[in-house]
Amino acid sequence: MFDETARYYDKIYAFKDYASEADRVASILHEQIGERCRLLDVACGTGSHLVHLRELFEVEGLDRSEALLAVARERLPGVRLHRADMRTFELRSQFDVITCLFSSIGYLTTLDDVERAIRAMAAHLAPGGVLIVEPWFTPDQWMPNTVHATLVDEPELKIARVSTSRVDGRISSFDLHHLIGTPDGTEHVVEHHALGLYTVDEMTAAFEAVGLAVDFNSEGLTGRGLYVARKGVS
Repeated sequence: MFDETARYYDKIYAFKDYASEADRVASILHEQIGERCRLLDVACGTGSHLVHLRELFEVEGLDRSEALLAVARERLPGVRLHRADMRTFELRSQFDVITCLFSSIGYLTTLDDVERAIRAMAAHLAPGGVLIVEPWFTPDQWMPNTVHATLVDEPELKIARVSTSRVDGRISSFDLHHLIGTPDGTEHVVEHHALGLYTVDEMTAAFEAVGLAVDFNSEGLTGRGLYVARKGVS
């Protein structure tokens, strides 16, 4: 999905306050864990959260996109980064904390796949470990037929990204149209995104189905909420 836009990803999302979000995650973990620990960021993308989280934790990252991981490797030398699917990954290692942020869980468009991913993450948690998941919108929060735009305006880079939100049952979708201008020319790149719309009760049930105790914070990091789940010690 990101093969053609990965190199511009951080420019497009320059408005996102990764440092503040990482601080909030660290604050939650201080309450839950209370000491330096091993952390795996699932769907780590270009590694922008890990840049800040590695100041406090021993970190690793995982993502399905090789294009995004290539960017992450440049900015995170020495950090182990794994290419894998969040539903099926097997690292043969356990972590005190696993995070899955920026609504990446939404790209799983069935509840069965959501549960598979949570089960895979739970299997990599050490006893007493914490899983933090930032969800996508719920069905009542999604606003179809709305138009959105982002602009990058630099001397040698111009990007206009425009999309219109849609909905089909419990699947939200949007085509991101990127008009990218550089000194070498201008190109048009389209990405299709489809994300599942799940209720809080449905997400909570997915955590409980794999044996995790979970709390939901309605504000979360960006207003989309946050699930904080813990694995038992026995």
